Amino acid sequence: MALVVFDLDGTISRHDTLLAYLTGFLRDNWTRWPRMLRSAPALLGFVTGIVDRGQLKAALMRAVLGGCTREVIDAWTASYVTQLLDRGVFADALTAIATHRDRADTLVLMSASPDLYVPEIARRLGFTETICTGVRWHGEHLDGGLSTANCQGPEKARRFIELCSRRPQDLTVAYGNSASDFDHLKLAGEAWLVNASSELRRAGERANFHCVTWR
Repeated sequence: MALVVFDLDGTISRHDTLLAYLTGFLRDNWTRWPRMLRSAPALLGFVTGIVDRGQLKAALMRAVLGGCTREVIDAWTASYVTQLLDRGVFADALTAIATHRDRADTLVLMSASPDLYVPEIARRLGFTETICTGVRWHGEHLDGGLSTANCQGPEKARRFIELCSRRPQDLTVAYGNSASDFDHLKLAGEAWLVNASSELRRAGERANFHCVTWR
């Protein structure tokens, strides 16, 4: 058996899941659109390099979802995940997941996306464990700030190392799609780079990654 770690956005899903999650919520709750103005300083800061991705992510979630109850968030998550898995994922990714599951491998979904919906995606796809970015709550109401470090790049690599330390005898396999995934892909015994650009693919080949195109 192997320890198999899948990235989510661009590896399993065809698009950025957080943006789709937030815009979908706004589509069904149009009175919240004016709240997007609250994220303008963070957007400007991100463009100018003052604000990092984690801070931008928190600002967007606070603007769109801040103050919503768990009941509202859970209902939207269930609907969103159904839509995503129906038409927003790569069929080849689902085949790869099923193959590993049939081999009795341990499946872990590791994503920089938030724990608002990543655990539900993992549950429906049969993953054993989820590692993702935590989001802060105040009781039953969502704050939207981050409760953990943004699980991307070096942080993702740190969590990968921590995960592997619990299963030191297992072969490790990792799937990712972006340059920010290289930090943890390089730590895996077997690394797969999915749907990369030609430049990124060349970098992956130099790092001895398997490079594949999924549809």
